Amino acid sequence: MNAILVASNRGPVSFTLSEDGSLSMRRGGGGLVSGLAEVARDLNMLWVCAALSDGDRGAARLAPGGRLDQAGYDTGAVRMLDIPPTIFHRAYNAVANSTLWFVNHLLYDTPNRPQFDARFGREWESYQAYNEAFAMALAEEAAHGARVMVQDYHLSLAPAMLRGERPDLRVAHFSHTPWAPPEYFNLLPDDVGIELLEGILGADHAGFLTARWAGAFMDCCEAVLGAGVDRTARTVTHGGRTTRIGVHGLGVDGDALWARAREPDVESHMAALRDQVGDRKLIVRIDRTELSKNIVRGLAAYREFLSTHPEWHGRVVHLAFAYPSRHDLPEYREYTAAVQRCAQEIEDEYATEDWAPVILNVHDDYPRSLAAYQLADVLLVNPIRDGMNLVAKEGPVLSPNSALVLSREAGAAAELGRHALLVNPYDVSATAAALHEGLVMPEEERARRGALLAAAATALPPHRWFSDQLTALK
Repeated sequence: MNAILVASNRGPVSFTLSEDGSLSMRRGGGGLVSGLAEVARDLNMLWVCAALSDGDRGAARLAPGGRLDQAGYDTGAVRMLDIPPTIFHRAYNAVANSTLWFVNHLLYDTPNRPQFDARFGREWESYQAYNEAFAMALAEEAAHGARVMVQDYHLSLAPAMLRGERPDLRVAHFSHTPWAPPEYFNLLPDDVGIELLEGILGADHAGFLTARWAGAFMDCCEAVLGAGVDRTARTVTHGGRTTRIGVHGLGVDGDALWARAREPDVESHMAALRDQVGDRKLIVRIDRTELSKNIVRGLAAYREFLSTHPEWHGRVVHLAFAYPSRHDLPEYREYTAAVQRCAQEIEDEYATEDWAPVILNVHDDYPRSLAAYQLADVLLVNPIRDGMNLVAKEGPVLSPNSALVLSREAGAAAELGRHALLVNPYDVSATAAALHEGLVMPEEERARRGALLAAAATALPPHRWFSDQLTALK
């Protein structure tokens, strides 16, 4: 039995099934996994996650009760849940990523979507079943009085379900996304909105990345549930229980990031990028091709910058890493194609024989990203809406003399905004002007801001972020 447990959709490892039927293991992807994996190594903590692929399902089925550590894998204590693929697909793609993500990031084209019908009703039942599978696994594995850390929008119902099974447990839920204001949250069917809020309020402690997102959640609890909200004490009282609301910013471990950035594979990428770019200035962006990341407007801003500042032709390169994301969803496939079209239009209009104004790469390569950070003169982070955005924090750590152009709608703006060049993510002209300001910023000012950005970015490393929430459960 385990005294500390964490639950998340994605786990610390993933498996690939080869043609001969053998399984190969690698580290799981995603910012949440990166942050938690550092902490898990230092704690006697069981990690409960879902099998995401055929390789994962194969590994989970071969392990006793899905416990990978008991099947000989060097994973730490991990239980991987083999949730039926149809239920997983509906819960993950149709509800979590196509509904909850869209609501909390304000992404809907409301004249056309959403449309909640009988099909959505079946998808919601799968989301309930998915959350129940996690709640039951946690209930089975937790020692009496254990602390359980439930992560993100995939598992919004699990805290209340777990509370029903094991009232002795201390439960926290953490939202890594923004939270929608009540008027947008109310796009959801009434019963779904109520169940989501009551699901999270099943926790003793509900955590958010910024005070803004925590405030939006409390506003929804008051408007939708009629809950008692104390904004000064940050508590929500509903159904005879009180849930504390916490704000826990997530930063980066500067020492660990630098240690990885000095590895030979990163050094080789730096050499290759220098050969490719020469002595030109570099504007860098590193993102998934996620709708909320606003890559298309970022490219449009760079195009306008080139139009209004011809003196920079041949002297600057925009290095845009836009890694694939959620290609199971048609909106994401279309968005990736739009990103590629925009980059090609810039190339067609401005490229010369010896100058490629934009270098777009859509193949995930973490070492190459770490190399690009270190070479950046300007880092562009312009999401429409973002829970935090660790790119905005990793960049200043690895390139303390780069200028940061940052969307005011990123959660990171609460901590970094004073030292960055803040922009309205919808204002292409203002973003173009900020790119120019970043390029011409005097070195002394660049270094001053960079030092402050790096200090803020490392003030709340993953260990502290996690331990603060554990302490809140005592």
